[in-house]
Amino acid sequence: MTKILVIGATGSVGRHVVASLAEGGHAVRALVRDASKTQLPKGVEAVQGDLTEPDSLEPALAGGVEAVYLMWPGLPVQPRVVELIARHARRVVYLSADVADLADDEPAVIFHQEVERLIRQSDLGWTFVRAIDFAGNLLAWADQVREGVVRWPYGRARRSLVHERDIADVVVRALTEDGHEGAAYVVTGPESLSHAELAGIIGEELGVAVRWEELPPQTAREQLTAAWGNAAFVEARLRAWESFTREPERVTGTVQEVLGRPPRDVRSWVRDHAADFRWAGAEATAVSSGRP
Repeated sequence: MTKILVIGATGSVGRHVVASLAEGGHAVRALVRDASKTQLPKGVEAVQGDLTEPDSLEPALAGGVEAVYLMWPGLPVQPRVVELIARHARRVVYLSADVADLADDEPAVIFHQEVERLIRQSDLGWTFVRAIDFAGNLLAWADQVREGVVRWPYGRARRSLVHERDIADVVVRALTEDGHEGAAYVVTGPESLSHAELAGIIGEELGVAVRWEELPPQTAREQLTAAWGNAAFVEARLRAWESFTREPERVTGTVQEVLGRPPRDVRSWVRDHAADFRWAGAEATAVSSGRP
């Protein structure tokens, strides 16, 4: 039985990875910052550690760990982390991001390329799961949805947002099956939908009236920079959204090819997260989950 370490075990993807692995009978360790405050599925071993202190991973990796799921949440890149994983494990699945819509000098591009480079140069068998933006970022609209109007820029921008459970399912396959080594899977939703259409779908599934109100880009730039605190990230997002008004965000067949079933659509995601929309507002949502 493969022993698997999940780094990022409480994240939006990682928690589903942990649950699926445990249900599948695998020996699972979860790296957490505070084991005493973390609730995990029965049988999952919690081990305390932190990516900012690479040597703290040593106890989590020791004792027969063969595969590692790695999610790196935007922290400074630490080559020592990859070195330690390669010393103990033989396989790593890294949650990267599809950064095709960003400029080569964008921080997100540089970050993911650096982590992927470190992994490629190691002796590990690797799989990169490059996710398109998460559907979970729609929770940034929660407060506005409750008010009945979503004010956002580029209503015609067509997105292929992905359900986090589809990402997790692809990760689990790559962790537990042969045949995925050296693959860089771009995981998307099943179709491109405009921002305005997405707002309408949320309202329909929640049973509330939601209308779209176009927000001028300059106003959005000011508001999002104040809310997110990262002007470079805001500029990158605005450029990407503008580009999606001309060419829709791409849709891949990865989920069908890897899992043998279609990807979950946005409506199913909204139903799964209906309770979140009733309490989670923009201030509680990190609009970077698809691009760690």
